[in-house]
Amino acid sequence: MKTAIIQHFISWNEMERNLRHLTSLLEQQQGADLYVLAETFATGFLAEDSAKLAGEQWQRIFSWMQQQASRLDAAICGSVAAVDEKGQLRNRLFFVRPDGTYDYYDKRHLFGFAGETDEYVAGERRVVTEWRGVRFLLQVCYDLRFPVFSRCHGDYDAIIYVANWPAKRRDVWQTLLKARALENQCFVVGVNCVGSDKVCDYYGDSMVFNAYGWTIAICKSNMEEIAVADIDMEELQHFRHKFPVLEDADEFEIPGFPM
Repeated sequence: MKTAIIQHFISWNEMERNLRHLTSLLEQQQGADLYVLAETFATGFLAEDSAKLAGEQWQRIFSWMQQQASRLDAAICGSVAAVDEKGQLRNRLFFVRPDGTYDYYDKRHLFGFAGETDEYVAGERRVVTEWRGVRFLLQVCYDLRFPVFSRCHGDYDAIIYVANWPAKRRDVWQTLLKARALENQCFVVGVNCVGSDKVCDYYGDSMVFNAYGWTIAICKSNMEEIAVADIDMEELQHFRHKFPVLEDADEFEIPGFPM
């Protein structure tokens, strides 16, 4: 499966400008099966302001995702500050297919350090979605720091992490992405934004690892770029069969949370 990681600049709170820009970027990279964008890709991430913006903007952003998926005949994945049916704010990662169908995951681990817990409601379910023969576990940014939550139970082949990950913690980002690939014997797709907002600088460092921990696609730091990785299921299945690490994994449950 050809997976395009879109490392892009986000103009804070300029939705239409961001969507026009991303449309142009996607047109430059035709032919992928999956396109992955950053966390809150159309607005930027600032928790204290998101609640005011989400109600007006999120449906327009979701509609744009459906249009792009149809146009590209591919799935598109990225997170949106969305309002649920109860009027609660969610950091929602949408995985949209060309026919308009979709799955979504609500970020479980909210970033209290930046005030996300004050504005958003945490997700209640772990989500694995399938696309063209590959099973993806959906995750958002801060989830990367919690390996128990993302532990493979034999139910996925790749993890997607979308983020607004600050430049000053870039070593953590790179190290933990690789760790998740190694410990779960899977592909890991990590997409981060570049540029700056009112609080942080972002260097991107978007990359894809295979189950061996090898980097199979990477974007240059601190610049917009698109990179494409081949998620080779035959390679993964061969490695898992040859070296069946997951068969020896501990069994556990997270109290109060269905896995």
